Amino acid sequence: MSELKKLNINAIPKALERAMRYRLLNEPFQTESICRDILAVDADNQDARVILVLAMTDQFGQEKSPSLATVEDELRHLTDNYKQTYYTGIAFERRAIASIRSNRILDTGNAYDVLQKAMEYYQKAEDIQPENNNDAIVRWNACIRLIDRHNLKPAPEEDKFQPYGD
Repeated sequence: MSELKKLNINAIPKALERAMRYRLLNEPFQTESICRDILAVDADNQDARVILVLAMTDQFGQEKSPSLATVEDELRHLTDNYKQTYYTGIAFERRAIASIRSNRILDTGNAYDVLQKAMEYYQKAEDIQPENNNDAIVRWNACIRLIDRHNLKPAPEEDKFQPYGD
């Protein structure tokens, strides 16, 4: 395999723009790759870390998608407690949505439990949210609506979701 090339640190702003553009074009692997290039030269770049997490969760449900545990490892690098909590909620919510989309009974049963976990994080985020920021409330409400729309119920105890077995 060829060796990866390093970005010029001065090219990071343009690379971030490109990553966001690829994300909007529904190219999560390309977005993830660009963010990893940025983080290879600027490991503390919080914008790249957030975009990376979102790109990884955009891949949930696809073949060879990142695991929830891998996403959580990336989330630990966020230095802002609100963002870390809020984006952890997003990771769980998107994992649940991937389960719902799979249409497998076991997955849809576990979607309820995973949405409940997302809502726990959204509640924590709401408790520490910046002034005039209701993003956690909006996401909480979306989880409730998903549960209602899909008539989700808790999974039987023997089928409970194992978040790191995906």
